[in-house]
Amino acid sequence: MSRVDRQLQLGASGAAPRPGAVVFLLVPQLHLLDLAGPAQVFSTAADLGYDYRLHYVAATPEVPTVQGVSLRATLDWPALDRDDLVVVPGWRVSAHGPAGPVGPDGLRRLADHHAAGGTVASVCAGAFALARAGLLDGRRCTTHHDVQDELARRHPAARVVRDVLYVVDDRVVSSAGIASGIDVALHLIATRHGPAVAARIARTLVVYARRNGHEQQASAMMRHRSHLSDAVHRAQDLIDAHYAEPLPLAELAAACGVAERTLSRLFRQATGLTPLGYQQLLRVERAEHLIGHGTTVEAAARTVGFTDARMLRRLRARGRPDPAALRLAG
Repeated sequence: MSRVDRQLQLGASGAAPRPGAVVFLLVPQLHLLDLAGPAQVFSTAADLGYDYRLHYVAATPEVPTVQGVSLRATLDWPALDRDDLVVVPGWRVSAHGPAGPVGPDGLRRLADHHAAGGTVASVCAGAFALARAGLLDGRRCTTHHDVQDELARRHPAARVVRDVLYVVDDRVVSSAGIASGIDVALHLIATRHGPAVAARIARTLVVYARRNGHEQQASAMMRHRSHLSDAVHRAQDLIDAHYAEPLPLAELAAACGVAERTLSRLFRQATGLTPLGYQQLLRVERAEHLIGHGTTVEAAARTVGFTDARMLRRLRARGRPDPAALRLAG
């Protein structure tokens, strides 16, 4: 039995799970989907065995929503550590104005959690809370296209990126809102546990394709999964789980039950890439995440499986897989 076969049989993971608490800071007149989308992603991850614990906190025990459903919340925040996540769903801007209703205590908790090494995220108008907490100063960010100009006007130190789905900058994550909250939650799952886990959750949620952050509000984690080839999905699952390891095409093809040339042909037809090119995309995306969290380029390159930093620097500069490398796996 080959090494890849054994990994497939054992279901080994290439990324160390780092689940924890996910705290949603609720405000009156929030949009249900801003909350429900990310909550469903992390709840599904918990169903798959990842120890995510969801908490809903607010300044009042009952929180009205734009859609007319009232939510119950706790007034007490759980103890947080750096692996935990705090999410601010968006609200109806006409109800509170763009600045929003998050009070001083909530803003302080957002700032303190980030200062302690944690991650904070916003959906839609929730970005205004992050800005008021001082977390967007000098950082790239985004919000819903209806209020992105207002965010830039009110907070000139924020580097507002217009008309994208989400932006990640130094553990501060902002998204356009509504359905893009699902995209950013899947991105966070992928960076913590590997893209195979995020792809499985996306399929469970019947999300046709996980959009990436660079797409117009129309990221880093597009997985070329919107196809119907079982063999290619199986190969992608293996590459996703073991992207930092050498994956000889012969072993990969054998694990998928097809010939090498067949796998290469099917992979190109389904994704537009070779298996090696797809693996390189995963490595570069993971390296970008590590570099964004303070890892050196050299250390990030070694962590994701490059022998040195030269290839990583070339791929980052070009913003796409090396065409010569793509041909190697063809």
